[in-house]
Amino acid sequence: MKEISERRLLGIAGMGWMFDAMDVGMLSFIIAALKEEWGLTPGQMGWIGSINSIGMAVGALIFGLMADSIGRKHVFIITLLLFSLGSGASALTNTLSAFLVLRFLIGMGLGGELPVASTLVSESVPAEKRGRTVVLLESFWAGGWLIAAIISYFIIPNYGWKLALVISALPALYALYLRIGIPDSPRFSAIKGAEKTSVFQNLGKLWSKEYSRNTGMLWIVWFCVVFSYYGMFLWLPSVMVMKGFSLIRSFEYVLIMTLAQLPGYFTAAWCIEKFGRKFVLVVYLLGTALSAYFFGTANSTALLMTSGILLSFFNLGAWGGLYAYTPEQYPTAVRGTGSGMAAAVGRIGGVLGPLLVGYFVAQKMPVSTIFTIFCISVLIGAVAVFVLGKETKKQELA
Repeated sequence: MKEISERRLLGIAGMGWMFDAMDVGMLSFIIAALKEEWGLTPGQMGWIGSINSIGMAVGALIFGLMADSIGRKHVFIITLLLFSLGSGASALTNTLSAFLVLRFLIGMGLGGELPVASTLVSESVPAEKRGRTVVLLESFWAGGWLIAAIISYFIIPNYGWKLALVISALPALYALYLRIGIPDSPRFSAIKGAEKTSVFQNLGKLWSKEYSRNTGMLWIVWFCVVFSYYGMFLWLPSVMVMKGFSLIRSFEYVLIMTLAQLPGYFTAAWCIEKFGRKFVLVVYLLGTALSAYFFGTANSTALLMTSGILLSFFNLGAWGGLYAYTPEQYPTAVRGTGSGMAAAVGRIGGVLGPLLVGYFVAQKMPVSTIFTIFCISVLIGAVAVFVLGKETKKQELA
């Protein structure tokens, strides 16, 4: 691919990624608003985040398998369509049950899109640019979170959460229009005429002698990272309220913390080609763990803001490294399946994280204890990469 084509692909894929992030980011603010409007219990608040992750697990599994069958591009389009329609429809709901059903469908689209998008971009750029390009793709997530924080701050308190959801859904349809014109992955196109293996054969290959170590490592780190991310970030505005800040002030502080995601991505994009994937993942996960601990135990506004900014910086940089690293563990024939399965296992953690926080809050457990649990989870992920991971910097994809 030529450089201009790489930039175009990055822009089109990144726009969808950004709108997905807008939805997830906005959900954390909407949960805090719905608590007041619908009088939700902590358990019900936890279920909103968890049903989203259940959908993401199902979507990552189904659409990951489909990507190795019908191609990356088609799945790329289907997932964004599902997400856009579900997000727009959720603005029309007035009951928690209807909202949860639509959050499941939105989650399916989101969960399927992310691993397939990173796979498509990975297979479409040269080896020496691959890691940096995928991390830059992930950086659109920070842009989406930032837009979500701005919309939530200005729209939700004054005009309500439904208008915020409509605003997030409409631009995604434009990204859908742009995607129709992009080509499929050249690597997938090259093996298109080859004899197809069954879904069960592809799943079995992930645990063959050749790839079992890669699969085990990925499943551990994905579970730990997603468990801690959704447990911490979906509850971030609500945790700020628990620490004594008003809803508006908590939105302000989370907006400031969100700004730190961008330098987290950009430094990871630079380091990933210079020092390697393992270095970025281990260092940024360790930074995430320490930041989570200090955020949970912070007893002053200054320490809370500093640790919150560092939490955003390191956690999102680690996400960029993880999305670059995952597709590189498998050959083209099972890359969609392998990436999708790893993401699906991770989403199980995304189900448990928000639910556990809701349960712990209901049991009056201190915020410091909750964030210490997330600190330990991230440390386990860092150890898994350090011990089991293999460096893939500048390796040609099979």
